[in-house]
Amino acid sequence: MDVAYKLPSDADSSGRTFGPEELENLRQVIDSGTLNCTKGKWVKQFEKELAARYGAHYVRALASGTAAVHTAVAAIDPEPGDEIITTPITDMGAIAAILYQAAVPVFADVDPHTYNVTAETIEPRITSRTRAIIVTHLFGNPCDMKPILQLAAAHNLPVIEDAAQAMFAEYHGQKAGCIGDIGCFSLQQGKHMTTGEGGFVMAMDDRYSRRMTLFVDKAWGYGDPNPDHYFLAPNYRMTELQGAVAVAQLDKVEDVVESRCRMAALMDELLEGIPGIETPRVTPNSKHVYWKYCVRVDPDILRGGVDAFGKMLKEKGIFCAPRYIQKPAFQCQVIRDQVTFGKSGFPFRGPYREGLPPMQYRAEEYPGSFDALSRICVIPWNEKYTEEDVHFIAEAVIDAARELS
Repeated sequence: MDVAYKLPSDADSSGRTFGPEELENLRQVIDSGTLNCTKGKWVKQFEKELAARYGAHYVRALASGTAAVHTAVAAIDPEPGDEIITTPITDMGAIAAILYQAAVPVFADVDPHTYNVTAETIEPRITSRTRAIIVTHLFGNPCDMKPILQLAAAHNLPVIEDAAQAMFAEYHGQKAGCIGDIGCFSLQQGKHMTTGEGGFVMAMDDRYSRRMTLFVDKAWGYGDPNPDHYFLAPNYRMTELQGAVAVAQLDKVEDVVESRCRMAALMDELLEGIPGIETPRVTPNSKHVYWKYCVRVDPDILRGGVDAFGKMLKEKGIFCAPRYIQKPAFQCQVIRDQVTFGKSGFPFRGPYREGLPPMQYRAEEYPGSFDALSRICVIPWNEKYTEEDVHFIAEAVIDAARELS
């Protein structure tokens, strides 16, 4: 195998779709001299075009995917000490958003093959203090939403979808992010479309739109007869420079998604039947959009398991991520030691949690999460992959599997 072979990377232009369209839009922004979205046109145009493509009633562009989740949590408006159920396999930004709104993250286990939370893992975590459920469509594979929504409705709980990795993914014909109450998306460097950093929230009705609009702009009531700063809120506005790039990227993203899906189908075909390797298991009646391509490694068949397998892939020029995030979120120091606001431990501890047992995250309650992380190998994926690139990766996977068998 040619270890000098260089794959396209989403960290630079080799794996991204940037071109003259983005440059022309940026030139117009600079020529206008208006870089702030409150006076400009590009962010508003992006929001309008995005809403049309998704069929969403409400879209608001933001500074990051973390800002999107924070805005969604703020729209739900939990009381201090309330609980929000989420996944332990996610970016910490999605959990920090819960803590910043003085709520406590409660983790549901995941299915070890799809890496997603399920209605069965969420239900035991619901208590009298549960205020909302956040589901994460990990790697672009939608959660099984129908039973989750039924469970949420039975307990009168809103559902927030973290679709940061799942742009234009589908579940039973519905687009991810449009199924629950609020959808959250990321436009970070490696996502399906990017503005470097950035994100957006969307909703299918007006129930939470007013509060989200206020929250991203210091809760100032622009356009109100007597505006004021109505409640505590940050500034999460997107700039016109990002908006200009987003407008150009939006015209390309559906082709990006189709390219990723087409190459993933080829990879599935090439890896079919390879002992010790399980290709991505897609939620039934869903469209997986492959933010990354993940294989599950069987340590009973491949000697040394996912660590040895990942090491061999890297030696062959595939810069993969064995174990993905290495450990579930509740074992990270910020959660484990409750390092939040000074030495207070708030919102895990304090008067708002009086009468409740201490919040503990016992490893034995998360067998699916530990099983998933002990076997998953995340392979980089982007829209510039050719059939030659996919054959190169597949050959590396097959060679590694054979050498470790």
